[in-house]
Amino acid sequence: MVGNGEDPRIVLERLIAERGDSYSDLSRLLNRNPAYIQQFIKRGSPRKLDEEDRRILARYFGVAEQMLGGSTVRPETPAKMRSLPAVITVPRLSLGASAGPGSLDEDERTAGVMAFDANWLRHLGVRPQKISIIRVDGESMAPTLSDGDEIMVDHDDDAIRLRDGVYVLRLDGVLMVKRVAMGPRRGLFSVLSDNPHYPDWIDIDPALVMIVGRVVWTGRRLV
Repeated sequence: MVGNGEDPRIVLERLIAERGDSYSDLSRLLNRNPAYIQQFIKRGSPRKLDEEDRRILARYFGVAEQMLGGSTVRPETPAKMRSLPAVITVPRLSLGASAGPGSLDEDERTAGVMAFDANWLRHLGVRPQKISIIRVDGESMAPTLSDGDEIMVDHDDDAIRLRDGVYVLRLDGVLMVKRVAMGPRRGLFSVLSDNPHYPDWIDIDPALVMIVGRVVWTGRRLV
């Protein structure tokens, strides 16, 4: 907990450490250059946060603006402005995770971003800097996932935390999205397709699989 009267830079640095965020992630939240927050904290430039930047950061961390250098009394903000949530932009990668025969595409350049409410991501239990959006290719995970669906992948949830669920993984160099089922044989698991017309791989040696992350959300276009 931070107290009143502290240097806003110290306060912000502590909040960042407590949340496990990075300077560049918060700079991106403010639509600033990646070094903006680091320069503010470490070099004192700018001398104080812009009012709008301060408002977004205070809402993101759930603290009063005064803790980040705001005045004790501030002018009344229009209701429309007060209701605006802080948003996080999540990279959308230019690749697809196969839910079919298998994709060899390893081009992980960012093809754009998707914006999500910061509080909603916090409720989802993910760290903004550890998630990405990719596309589902194929029908092997139907009806759970369909061809063209966008999925959010939590890269924090990898092999160390592996449990039953839907994951993006690499098997024999192929990027795919499949259901992982932990089996009775210690250390082994199965990679399953929800669509019964596609194959499963039973009791796989974990050394053969690289877990990219767990699928925590999906969105699709209705036609």
